Amino acid sequence: MADPLRPRPRAEPTVPLPHSLLDPLALAALVDRLPAAVLALDPAGRLTWLNAATERLLGRSAASLVGRPLDDAVPGSPGHALAQACTQAAGSGEPVTVAAGEGGWYEVRAAPGPEGLAVTVADVSARRAVQEQADRAAARATLLVRVAAELSGALDGTAALGRLARLVVPVLTDGCVVTVVDREGRARDVGSWHVDPERRDLLARYARVRLERMPAASPVARALRTGTPVRTAVAEVLAVMTDETARGMLRDLRAESVVVLPLPAESRTVGVLTLYLDAGRAVGDADLATARAVAVQAGRAVDRVGRQSRQIQLAEALQRSLLTEPPAFGGLEVVVRYVPAAEAARVGGDWYDAFRSPEGDPVLVIGDVVGHDTAAAAAMGQLRGLLRGIAHSGGAGPADVLRGLDEAMARMHAGTLATAAVARLEDGGRRLRWANAGHPPPVLLLPDGGVTVLDHGDRLGDRALGVDAAAVRREGTVELAPGTTVLLHTDGLVERRGSSLDADAARLHGALAGLAGTPLPDLCDELLARLLQGTPQDDVALVAVTVGAG
Repeated sequence: MADPLRPRPRAEPTVPLPHSLLDPLALAALVDRLPAAVLALDPAGRLTWLNAATERLLGRSAASLVGRPLDDAVPGSPGHALAQACTQAAGSGEPVTVAAGEGGWYEVRAAPGPEGLAVTVADVSARRAVQEQADRAAARATLLVRVAAELSGALDGTAALGRLARLVVPVLTDGCVVTVVDREGRARDVGSWHVDPERRDLLARYARVRLERMPAASPVARALRTGTPVRTAVAEVLAVMTDETARGMLRDLRAESVVVLPLPAESRTVGVLTLYLDAGRAVGDADLATARAVAVQAGRAVDRVGRQSRQIQLAEALQRSLLTEPPAFGGLEVVVRYVPAAEAARVGGDWYDAFRSPEGDPVLVIGDVVGHDTAAAAAMGQLRGLLRGIAHSGGAGPADVLRGLDEAMARMHAGTLATAAVARLEDGGRRLRWANAGHPPPVLLLPDGGVTVLDHGDRLGDRALGVDAAAVRREGTVELAPGTTVLLHTDGLVERRGSSLDADAARLHGALAGLAGTPLPDLCDELLARLLQGTPQDDVALVAVTVGAG
């Protein structure tokens, strides 16, 4: 029995739907007023119904279209592209955006049913244009960041600019050639790239010949001469070209226009950026502003690297002036090598030396002052001279030489830290006497390819110089068979970031063993090539001697 006290639910009033909303003719009139195209297809893909927006889209009346397949209802109309999009949208259940008509973009949605497909087609050209502008703006911003990262720390400006062409394609252009001008005014193309893989080799070949065959009226010559941008049609460039080979290459590139942007430095134009654009592609104001920003960054990079290169050459010449060639030793072959670091200053404290003791015995020295600057280089020159003087003053052995140098440093170069190893060849080179102060140990390459490390079982020997002038300096001797090579080197030859001392030593010993029997100059060069693989991050000095070679 119902509870008489509980309130009864109120019945919702029944509102009859207006008869007009149920009238198919009224519905059709309503759909006709929609801005989006609405149409229906039977299972065979034939149009069964369409609104006025669809008539405008296809360019025909409904009477002439109903009963015909959408994909060939009107030759040249968007019907074919829309028919494919309808099938794809019906299968995926997701909207499909398709290019149709004259530059229009449409979003197609399809709902399948037993009677066929119900389809809506909305013009999204404006929305897509806004999205494309946003995408292009993001691409330009990303390009500037990538160019800055590529050029900011480059030590080889030519190589970095050679890669620049790949960055600006296809964001700003279809093809690009980068040109650099040296201090003597000679221009050369250092890099090229094209968005079309089939035209990349052609553009590269054109870049190899175009400068030497270029008339003075060409855009590149004008931009180099005046330092101002040049923008023109390729047809006008072809009209002033006289060399048929270069002319044919440019014609085969199928570019419609060309833009040449100077690479500005403080006092001169250091190159140009040549952009080749295909038909239908134009450089807008935003693209041109970005291209100019890229050119400015490139010009600054060339100028900066040029200044660094001149500083490097001067510093390296100063460093090498302190490292003299070794004298000739009868029965021995001595080879020295020095490779500066990749840093801009390229000066440091690494040194080698070879001289005769008062008794006439060959003395080899390798050393490294802590630091990588001009102060370290200056200290290196002073310690090198001190060591020579101590060795000559009393004919001391290697341990006594290091002890005397340590005492002199305590009095005259307090605060300076260094490592060094001294080796003296006695008895006509048949015996080696050596001492080590915190330096990588000397290494012997035996005639049979075996490798022996000269240490006292503690890897780096006695304490470094400049730490404790009273430190004990030990000395070792080893007999040398004819054909044995003695190698003294600084740590830049083997030490690598993230590697252990054992791995560094194994790498050196393996390379040496593989070079057994190689003439000493070639051995030293190949050892540097195998272990450094380019310009090192630290200075490298080495001195090597082969017994019985002279």
